[in-house]
Amino acid sequence: MHDYIVLLSIPGLRERDVTVMRNLRTVMMGGEIADLTPSFPCVTCPVQAAMTTGKPASGHGVVANGFYWRDQQQVEMWTSPNNCIAGPQLWEVLAGAAPKRSSAVWFPLHSKQCTADYVCTPAPIHNPDGSESLWCYTRPEALYGTLRDELGHFPLQHFWGPMANAKSSQWIADSAACAARQWQPNFLYIYLPHLDYAAQRTGPDSVAAEQAVAELDELIGSLYQQLCAAYDTTPLLLIAGEYTITPVDHVTYPNRRLREAGLLAVSESDDGEHLDFEHSAAWAMVDHQFSHVFVRNGDVETTGKVADLFRGTPGIAEVLVGPELVKYDLAHQRSGEVVLVSTPDSWQAYYWWLDDSQSPGFARKVDIHRKPGYDPVELHIDPASKSIPLDATLIKGSHGAPVTDGTQRTVMLASEPGLLPHHTGMRDVDVFDVVLRQFGVEVE
Repeated sequence: MHDYIVLLSIPGLRERDVTVMRNLRTVMMGGEIADLTPSFPCVTCPVQAAMTTGKPASGHGVVANGFYWRDQQQVEMWTSPNNCIAGPQLWEVLAGAAPKRSSAVWFPLHSKQCTADYVCTPAPIHNPDGSESLWCYTRPEALYGTLRDELGHFPLQHFWGPMANAKSSQWIADSAACAARQWQPNFLYIYLPHLDYAAQRTGPDSVAAEQAVAELDELIGSLYQQLCAAYDTTPLLLIAGEYTITPVDHVTYPNRRLREAGLLAVSESDDGEHLDFEHSAAWAMVDHQFSHVFVRNGDVETTGKVADLFRGTPGIAEVLVGPELVKYDLAHQRSGEVVLVSTPDSWQAYYWWLDDSQSPGFARKVDIHRKPGYDPVELHIDPASKSIPLDATLIKGSHGAPVTDGTQRTVMLASEPGLLPHHTGMRDVDVFDVVLRQFGVEVE
């Protein structure tokens, strides 16, 4: 049993990265490493929910990085509060089994309003004029003001967009260390995001991606020293990769294809064509290397047309309909009637316009909440217009497709030996059990 456990959740971490991370290897000396297979969809929100609940998407309900609420005909990308996750998470189980043990949750998605004792997650204030003011949701509520005074505002511009880089991870790590010094939480869960950025922008094997790995190594070395000082002891350190990023040289446009087939409708506005959810027979909420296609009223005939439309499409590996979602534990009421799965070398863009001059106004902005799908092109900028380009072929790395070979597996590390279930082949849902068992908590 352990009194203090720190879990780092790191997207894009590969075993080959670990081999060149000197500080990480020093911190983990005497510990162990195991291959880790992420659940499909292999993207941030579903994987973090799998690690913290021990359930696949069919159990926790996070089927993508966003949701389409059919009854409201509304898309919610990235913003849903913690109650979108079904089932107790690590800190809830720990509190029930050992009420005196405290937990801190630092920056994982969907952590707003979670029940952990201490919380910090981005929550910029959206002003009436369309601008944003930097802020974070914290528990206790006054904590962000304290962190801002000590560290400056959380650098949101480095958390996502053309300027995204390691400065976001550094602020997260430094603020987590502040929390550790003040409260010494028994369980501290920290999301360090920045390996995602260069790997998608310029490719997972690019010089920029290698530099991001080196920056992560420096950060982990410094963070671990701060944590040991904060706890006045050596906490157990666990590191779980969320997924790996594979090189891509192809992109598909499901919404354009649905539009050309007469299934997707748009509405005209002063700032271009907007997707018309009410009048579309089918449309796709795309997310990296998969998409949920939502069919109006679940119409069986239209569902069949959609499936036939995409079978055999270059870049699409699988077209899953209804009961076929069981194959990937994705059968859930929030899933689309059809799920399109990319090949590992391809990804899916949300675009529905057929002429860039008709693109909606938000297309050329960093606007993660209004776009009904994920847009990694926001990592680039067009120097001439100082706006987000509309060239999806700029993206050189992606993730999300089911794991079919070793290059898509990530890793889990422990600073002590004998904790990881090597013999069964680790999955992201196993992280839940690994953490709780080190606290002496057995789960069914």
